[in-house]
Amino acid sequence: MKILLVTDQYYSANNGVTISARRFAKVLCEHGHEVRILSYGEKQDVSDPDSAYLLPKLTVPIFDGLISAQGMTFAWPDKDIIRKAVAWADLVHVLLPFALSHRCIKIAQEMHKPYTGAFHVQPENITSSIHMAKVQFINAGVYRWFHHYVYRHCSHIHCPSNFIAGELKRRGYTEQLHVISNGIDPDFVYRKLPKTDQFAGKFVILMVGRLSVEKRQNILIQAVAKSKYADRIQLVLAGEGPRKKPLKRQGSKLPNPVYIHFFQKQELLDMIAVSDLYVHAASMEAEAMSCMEAFASGLVPIIANSKKSATPQFALDERSLFKADDSTELAHKIDYWIEHEAQRKEMEHAYSELGRRYNLEFCVREIEKMFEAAVAENTKK
Repeated sequence: MKILLVTDQYYSANNGVTISARRFAKVLCEHGHEVRILSYGEKQDVSDPDSAYLLPKLTVPIFDGLISAQGMTFAWPDKDIIRKAVAWADLVHVLLPFALSHRCIKIAQEMHKPYTGAFHVQPENITSSIHMAKVQFINAGVYRWFHHYVYRHCSHIHCPSNFIAGELKRRGYTEQLHVISNGIDPDFVYRKLPKTDQFAGKFVILMVGRLSVEKRQNILIQAVAKSKYADRIQLVLAGEGPRKKPLKRQGSKLPNPVYIHFFQKQELLDMIAVSDLYVHAASMEAEAMSCMEAFASGLVPIIANSKKSATPQFALDERSLFKADDSTELAHKIDYWIEHEAQRKEMEHAYSELGRRYNLEFCVREIEKMFEAAVAENTKK
């Protein structure tokens, strides 16, 4: 099958949607499909020019600075390039609810091409950037806009978690929803390394994710400061984003100043292997691939128990949950795992085993079934 993946940003791997898209593309190709990408990009970023349809950047007046600070780039929906890409494809799969996907769907309809959608962006991811994530009527309006603009046209929608599927049903989405995890890269398996000189003698706590308001790294820094073992803890924040400077300033007051760094894949694997505990403090998540990768690699997680997040589903018991935004409770949970090393070592293996349930190969097979259903329905029409 010739599959066109449509996403505003594909060649800069600084967010979960892009990383998931790259992994899916790789495995789909391994399964014998031909995959091409429709996205913003520069020629020098593409190793195989025949696999890409590159679009220029879409500049959004007033908000462009905020968008760039979030590490996001929108693609200009050039009709001619989109038509060429859609004409090539047997199936079009749109990943984001923005202008490129809207235009792509319209052209796919004109050309009678089957297409599917994926719901990866929660409205709260957007509203949190303007400090309005708790204003429910605005979030509800964004859900309605996403549906009107993109998803009402998609008979099949990929949801990365039951949580997201439930949110869409609650918001009146009546399309066929396919709950399929984004999957865990097979390189993320139980693995331990001796601590490097930088972390020798420290209890290393890791959190991976974009440095933004909704990820709540500030709550984790507060919790480390409140811990009985603050002088032993080395906090590592893996990621980049608009909150880097204030987080570094806040974390500089810890007995061991916070270490903030964006890790490439092999660096991240090694960082996980020398860490002792993983914390996922985000108040909203569609699935939280970074947390999944961490526990699959043998780190016990402590997860914010938020109603706006899918991540609590991964907690094996209450020891791995804390009340969202409650740094005091998080500090108590951190102290518990420091004080109960034997239990932590035992649970590392239990969480690594849990990670095996989210095998990337299996998840791609499920996505293929969704694609096949969309193609079959389009053929009947």
